[in-house]
Amino acid sequence: QVQLVESGGGLVQAGGSLRLSCAASGRTFSSYAMGWFRQAPGKEREFVANIRGGGSTLYADSVQDRFSISRDNAKNTVYLQMNSLKPEDTAVYYCAAADYAFRTPTNIKQWGQGTQVTVSS
Repeated sequence: QVQLVESGGGLVQAGGSLRLSCAASGRTFSSYAMGWFRQAPGKEREFVANIRGGGSTLYADSVQDRFSISRDNAKNTVYLQMNSLKPEDTAVYYCAAADYAFRTPTNIKQWGQGTQVTVSS
């Protein structure tokens, strides 16, 4: 089973950028759909973006054109480049792995531990 470790969270001013990384263990990384969810205090976990093994991507409307997901199968790593950050992007960001592309947490096979992103106004 794949294990996921996120990094790259932190505090940034509105309009700034951050890049999150998610390093995965296991030999079958390229076969997984990988992605990101986020959860703000008092809110449900929400879909952010995912990327299939072949590279096709899917984004939530709220981050389309600001965030970019990518993966390096040779490094077993998925990235989330976040630009033009807004205070409402503040949340714990979770890396996720599944057998198929996803928009909901239902079929997620493995979660990372989460990394905090805080955007100040």
